[in-house]
Amino acid sequence: MTAIRLMIRKISQEQLFMLSVLVVNGGNYLYNLLLGRYLGPVAFSEAALLITLLLVLSFMGMTFQLAVAKFAVLFSGGQWERFRRNSYRQSAFIGLIVGLLIIIFSKQLQLLFNTESHWMFTIFGLGIPVYFFMSVNRGAYQGRQEFGKLSITYQTEMWSRLLLTLLLLLFIDMQPGIIVSFGIFLSFLFGLLPSDVNGLSFRSPEKLTTENSKKVSNFIILTACYELTQIIINNSDVLMVKHYFDAMDAGLYASLALIGRVVYFVAWMFVMLLLPAVVQKQKDGEPTAPILFKYVTYIGILSAVIVIACYLFPDLIITLMFGESYLSMSSLLWQYAMATSLFAISNIFAYYFLSLDHYIPVIISGVLGLSQILLVALFHENLATVVHMQIIAMAILLVIQIIYFLKKEVKAKTFKSQSTEQ
Repeated sequence: MTAIRLMIRKISQEQLFMLSVLVVNGGNYLYNLLLGRYLGPVAFSEAALLITLLLVLSFMGMTFQLAVAKFAVLFSGGQWERFRRNSYRQSAFIGLIVGLLIIIFSKQLQLLFNTESHWMFTIFGLGIPVYFFMSVNRGAYQGRQEFGKLSITYQTEMWSRLLLTLLLLLFIDMQPGIIVSFGIFLSFLFGLLPSDVNGLSFRSPEKLTTENSKKVSNFIILTACYELTQIIINNSDVLMVKHYFDAMDAGLYASLALIGRVVYFVAWMFVMLLLPAVVQKQKDGEPTAPILFKYVTYIGILSAVIVIACYLFPDLIITLMFGESYLSMSSLLWQYAMATSLFAISNIFAYYFLSLDHYIPVIISGVLGLSQILLVALFHENLATVVHMQIIAMAILLVIQIIYFLKKEVKAKTFKSQSTEQ
């Protein structure tokens, strides 16, 4: 026991968080794999749709989380407390509006995505205000680098969703889509543990200084735009396949997307560490590029390993994860993993720029996100074509991000050398 305690003490908060994220990603993967095996391709397409809709809406949740994380580093004292309380208030208000819209248009969503029931969207909508509130809570822990508490909120959400959904599926005879949406709703409630709500008030907003208010507005607009483009890039394919193809093909494609996105889910762990680190380095006047190089290297190596594994052992991977009924997707597995890897690496660049308040990469991502939708809308003869369109769009995005970074670095070095000479 003594040896274990000494080992735990030597583990840093960052290392503990990285380990926790791996466990959470593993749990979320297990959740999806068990649903895929238990429900079969047709019913799994509805479960995958709900998960994808959650990821789509996460652009708002992540906007709150990243904004709170950044200004937890930059603000202090009264300004931080005012900003924190305002963020909780705004997240609850926007969550209520979004949730009500989903509930009101649940029947239209049922027709759009060809689902069995509209109740799955109604229950899902009820959880949105809780989800946004939870995002602000996580942002406070992330910005203050309290990675222990941040880890717990992810663990409570993941384990409750996994266990409660499976129990409900086993013991309640109801449409799978409704049960999955109810499991998601309950997991948001568990994800509020622990919560940092000391001094929280829903009275009229407390004003920040004019300068700080401008900083917050600019960052939130920039982050919301980028998060939206990222969500479009990462999830529009699943939604469009659900619209253009039948339930069987949509379920098969959902399994392909889940396996291929393992790179992206692991990359998110590094993004969570990257943003506060880059903001702190910039605040202290230290170089920020070495942090970018470190995380790009990590993701690059991981991506290469996963793509190679998907190329060499596609049948084995799909059979182990989902079963033989999904084997028709094996030839596309490494190609989808390639598209996701390109996006994951470009995403590290994008969040780096976002931390430094650079606007151009957001515009670039937006254009490429829309171009991906346009390509898939124009070319969707089969599932292979859908994957190929994504590879093209993501390759162009990564090349442009690298060129932008190199131009910025050359410009910064030129400016520095000129200043030294003077």
